[in-house]
Amino acid sequence: MKGFFFYFFIFVSSNAFSQKYSNEFLAIGVGADAYGMGNAVVASADGVSAAYWNPAGLVGVKSWLEASVMHSEFFAGIAKYDYVGLAHAINDRSAISFSFIRFGVDDIPNTTQLIDNNGVVNYDNITKFNAGDYAFLGSYASKLKVEGMSIGGSVKVIYRKVGDFAKAWGFGLDAGWKYQRNKSWTFGIVARDVTSTFNAWVFNLDPEMQQVFLATGNEIPSNGLELTLPRVIFASACQFDLGKKGLKLGAELDLDVTTDGKRNTLISAAPFSIDPHLGIQFGFRDIVKLRGGISSIQSFSRIDGSSYWGVQPNLGLGIGIKGFHLDYAFTRLGDANANFYTHIFSIKLKLAKPKNAMK
Repeated sequence: MKGFFFYFFIFVSSNAFSQKYSNEFLAIGVGADAYGMGNAVVASADGVSAAYWNPAGLVGVKSWLEASVMHSEFFAGIAKYDYVGLAHAINDRSAISFSFIRFGVDDIPNTTQLIDNNGVVNYDNITKFNAGDYAFLGSYASKLKVEGMSIGGSVKVIYRKVGDFAKAWGFGLDAGWKYQRNKSWTFGIVARDVTSTFNAWVFNLDPEMQQVFLATGNEIPSNGLELTLPRVIFASACQFDLGKKGLKLGAELDLDVTTDGKRNTLISAAPFSIDPHLGIQFGFRDIVKLRGGISSIQSFSRIDGSSYWGVQPNLGLGIGIKGFHLDYAFTRLGDANANFYTHIFSIKLKLAKPKNAMK
């Protein structure tokens, strides 16, 4: 029975009706190339994944269709995180994109009816359910009259479901701005949940389950509204050619400013906290890229009461062959103090317009 309440409250009670850390699955990130950079890509993102990082960067999509997929796992494979993105260049000044994200735990044992009305343990009463968070993003970007400047936006529809017990629908908006000053310097700003994103929760607990909640000392959840407050990310990226042999060196610094109160970040205050991300990239043309980055700078406490700072290290490798790109990242997912690492892969395809397609 403890297993059911553990997962139920992870997906609902610990997030629903809490302004802080609401919809945190949308802060995980997409693309192994971004993970390798410590998620410091808001200024430099210019492909299909820009729909997530900074929709203004979608103007960098030059192909008829650009697609990207990623799969990663949390907690020794218990939770799975998946991403699919599609982007299309409308013309040389604008592009559109559709993205799908899922974070979920499948086959969770429901042990609330393990003990029947006669007090007998009956394992046949154990059923299973899935808990998942889903996000659908529709994005658009366009160049402005100012050379090198673009804007973009994303409409987000969120669906969260915990078996047959609870579900929520949400809606939100992201807005982005990007300015490529020259070949070396690029700046970006993205405002996520710019108008605050809401999730409307509806619970469906039958009388027997409500009795189990009360008997085990758990509060019965009620329908309500969950809000995700805005966050703004300021980014600056640079890239320089190393000689004339196609060698390039790039770096980016992002400052993630949250507005939902004091967080465990490098600069922690109320109502604003600032979490910096730093990434570097060394590459040979678009064929091979080596990446590194740091993120999630947090303070941790020891048993003796002293504290120390921990960071999330990130390493990455990218290989590109014509329109095919394979990216790999070696990083921690989540806690900067976690003692386990994970491998993340993502694939990106750039497809030309089919010859037999209608003009």
